[in-house]
Amino acid sequence: MGWRVRLALLLCVALLWAAGLAAADEEGNQDESLESEALPAEDQVKDRSTGTQVVAGQIFLESGKSDSQPEDEENFQSQEEEKENSLEELNSLDMSDLLNKDLEDTEMQSPVLTAIGGTADGEPCHFPFLFMEKEYAECTADGREDGRLWCATTYDYKKDQKWGFCETEEQSNKRRQMQEAEDIYQTGMKILNESTKKAQKKEAYQYLLKAADMNHTKAMEKVSYALLFGDYLKQNIQSSKELFEKLTEEGSPKGQMALGFLYASGLGVNSSQAKALVYYTFGALGGNLIAHMILGYRYWAGIGVLQSCESALTHYRLVANHVASDISLTGGTVVQRIRLADEVENPGMASGMLEEDLIQYYQFVAEKGDVQAQVGLGQLHLHGGRGVEQNHQRAFEYFNQAANAGNSHAMAFLGKMYSEGSDVVPQNNETALQYFKKAADMGNPVGQSGLGMAYLYGRGVPVNYELALKYFQKAAEQGWVDGQLQLGSMYYNGIGVKRDYKQALKYFNLASQGGHILAFYNLAQMHATGTGVMRSCHTAVELFKNVCERGRWSERLMTAYNSYKDGDSNSAVVQYLLLAEQGYEVAQSNAAFILDQKASIVGENETYPRALLHWNRAASQGYTVARIKLGDYHFYGFGTDVDYETAFIHYRLASEQQHSAQAMFNLGYMHEKGLGIKQDIHLAKRFYDMAAEASPDAQVPVFLALCKLGVIYAVQYIREMNLREVFSHIDMDQLLGPEWDLYLMTIITLLLGTIIAYRQRQHQAIPRPAGLRPAVPQQEPPPPEHQPPQ
Repeated sequence: MGWRVRLALLLCVALLWAAGLAAADEEGNQDESLESEALPAEDQVKDRSTGTQVVAGQIFLESGKSDSQPEDEENFQSQEEEKENSLEELNSLDMSDLLNKDLEDTEMQSPVLTAIGGTADGEPCHFPFLFMEKEYAECTADGREDGRLWCATTYDYKKDQKWGFCETEEQSNKRRQMQEAEDIYQTGMKILNESTKKAQKKEAYQYLLKAADMNHTKAMEKVSYALLFGDYLKQNIQSSKELFEKLTEEGSPKGQMALGFLYASGLGVNSSQAKALVYYTFGALGGNLIAHMILGYRYWAGIGVLQSCESALTHYRLVANHVASDISLTGGTVVQRIRLADEVENPGMASGMLEEDLIQYYQFVAEKGDVQAQVGLGQLHLHGGRGVEQNHQRAFEYFNQAANAGNSHAMAFLGKMYSEGSDVVPQNNETALQYFKKAADMGNPVGQSGLGMAYLYGRGVPVNYELALKYFQKAAEQGWVDGQLQLGSMYYNGIGVKRDYKQALKYFNLASQGGHILAFYNLAQMHATGTGVMRSCHTAVELFKNVCERGRWSERLMTAYNSYKDGDSNSAVVQYLLLAEQGYEVAQSNAAFILDQKASIVGENETYPRALLHWNRAASQGYTVARIKLGDYHFYGFGTDVDYETAFIHYRLASEQQHSAQAMFNLGYMHEKGLGIKQDIHLAKRFYDMAAEASPDAQVPVFLALCKLGVIYAVQYIREMNLREVFSHIDMDQLLGPEWDLYLMTIITLLLGTIIAYRQRQHQAIPRPAGLRPAVPQQEPPPPEHQPPQ
């Protein structure tokens, strides 16, 4: 019976997975940065291993195999098909009879609605039934003031007067309560989505709180996340945990994912990576995209699970399919990655954010008719980012002003806005085509690319692949990423040209260098399936991860940053911790930075160990400052035991891999002191010199360190040599002559006379005022031993 048990378990898992995908929540336009979107249906997100089709620049894999696929790809496909066939045979073993029996049982057990009370108590409801000259196919509350549902047990109610209730009084009260909660929830969501002021959003959450108290599931999800992050409600981890537990009991994937996050980060509960993994898995089975992303990162980095590139690929590809399908021609919102550690270390360094004064200046000159300012502000408001919120209305106004002044770039972007359509600009292919033509005639690459899209898909013009190819080539030659992306898609699919994977790879690489998300997605698909390139799971995962990190949940990065700037470190660190779980390196380093400053939301004894954990994760993704921080933590014993050898290893990695001047300087110091490594003055000087060459900012501290090193070297040299023996071998008569002592006395006398005369002249020229005393210089404390400069 062992194989039957395993088979039954396998079937249960498959049914759970299918049910989770089918029951995915489709609420995607309501504050998606707070919670993840649910998975689309299976026909909307395809995740297959062979063949390709490009839609709007995106490669969606199909089951059909192209004629031009290489032999190694065919071998890979045949192996996959064999695996699938064997799995299907196993699943179909003795299952047909069981499934048929289950279907029969389901049909037999389908509930028959029975009337409760009334004039036909216990009799089955008759559907449809006739009441007030209207047929009803289900229970109704018409004709009753209390709103309680009823049905007739015969077709003609007026004739037979046979009826009964469809629900008990308790069920009726519960249904009306849920309807009331739904109305309150919709009111709150309407205010939340339509308002921009903080006071109005707080008012909206009061409605959501009331609906949540009435056990409305979606309201509880919104309120629980608001309590977790401190969004428009006072942050309360314990209350959010209780709501997440309640949601988890009801089977909410968002609640399961959030409860997994609490166990992973140890917020409000004792940290347990095992429980976190269980909740993340259930959340992913329910279709939660953030749970899939977290599992993808955990399998990629080997956190709490055995490292598995293929498992990471499965999770990341599923999320990337959704993100790519949500990308429009405008490229989506801009992800602003600001590292708090870099801001502190380099206060003058530009973070990418525009100051409010600078934005106001651009707005002023734009109103005065400056075309470049109008185009720049239009693009900022179209995409959002750099401290400017996305606003299509403002973008349209600025582009319209610049287009009226004859700017081709503004015309092209107006064409894009009309081509895509929005709440502000209605979709209109004819108007978009006019703007694209005007811009393309002026040689604008954005207009050329838009015109190519019109001919490729027949938007306002007949489909013409030759003209589409021509305009995409013109745009690509000028370096426009959309032109490069579409040109790569045409070569990939052989549309208008002979299929050429090498050319497709070339143009996708060019578009990816410009940061186009769909280019990363297409390259990931090619590396995942080995199409046109050698299959590389590692490369595919890194590319898919890049795509996933461009999802709408990335907006939480700016929300967390603003919370930190507003002085709410607790809210910021929780938001960064969730993003860190998703694999965002910038969130990992920022969470560690805030924890390093003793965040009050975490116990005082836990801040350094937790910070060390996230510095380690950020360092494994290549962040230099994080690698140096790891060295510092082991050097000083922050969150771990003092370990000079481990500190030396981290400094060396930062020096060799990222060429960090700070790491080189610290290595020089450790060689000088002999900490974690054998003392070597010569290697210390070498590392100090390397630090000075790596960064101009290191030249002054390196100069001081070399002066100190020179003194130490001189003292060490003097100690090692025997001065008495040296002087006994020196013959002064032979070196300076027989009368060398007279010469020396004369020189000393002249020097003394000169000094005395100079000091007498100085006293006569500047008489000292009465009562004035020379200031005693303060002595600086000696530098602490065994401490590398920071």
